[in-house]
Amino acid sequence: MKIMKALYIILGIGSVIFIGTQLFAMSSQKNIETYPYKVIKKYKNFEIRTYEATLFTSVQLSGNKYKESSSKGFSILAGYIFGGNDKNEKIAMTSPVAMSLDDSMTMMFMVPKKFKKEALPKPNQSEIKFREEPAKTVAAISFGGWANDQKIATYKQQLKAALNAEGIKYTNRFYFLGYNAPYEVFNRKNEIIVELETSIPQIAR
Repeated sequence: MKIMKALYIILGIGSVIFIGTQLFAMSSQKNIETYPYKVIKKYKNFEIRTYEATLFTSVQLSGNKYKESSSKGFSILAGYIFGGNDKNEKIAMTSPVAMSLDDSMTMMFMVPKKFKKEALPKPNQSEIKFREEPAKTVAAISFGGWANDQKIATYKQQLKAALNAEGIKYTNRFYFLGYNAPYEVFNRKNEIIVELETSIPQIAR
């Protein structure tokens, strides 16, 4: 009986911690600054968006496997925004975390809009670079759950097939966007985006 009672107590405490963590995560998401975009046109499985020019912190990684690269890249960039810089200054987390889908991946955190490049503290780690992404038009496809290499490859192919079916020309610049912290369980959101060759007027017709 004592063992069962202890087990129920442990399960109860665990449930409270889990619920508290998820509520905190959902509340935090509402206050996180996000990479702004405008939806130009919606299709059945994807949409066309425009993004404005935006500044990112970035780190180039040697591997092209999502799990290993994302963990390493997140650790490096999180270290910088949590105070790993010459001013020991903390910088707010933003969403989503972006990763280029190349032979060597690059992870990027958007810099909050209040910062100018010249005013940002210098990273303690030399591999961290500031990267100015120009304004762009992209196609985006979304999926839920936890991302992995298989899902990323699957939705990348689905996006390519959908664009080919619509006759929309795209580049080879694909990115993964992740919107949730690893400990978030509910309402997880991921996206694959690709920069387009097609101009906005051609798409909108």
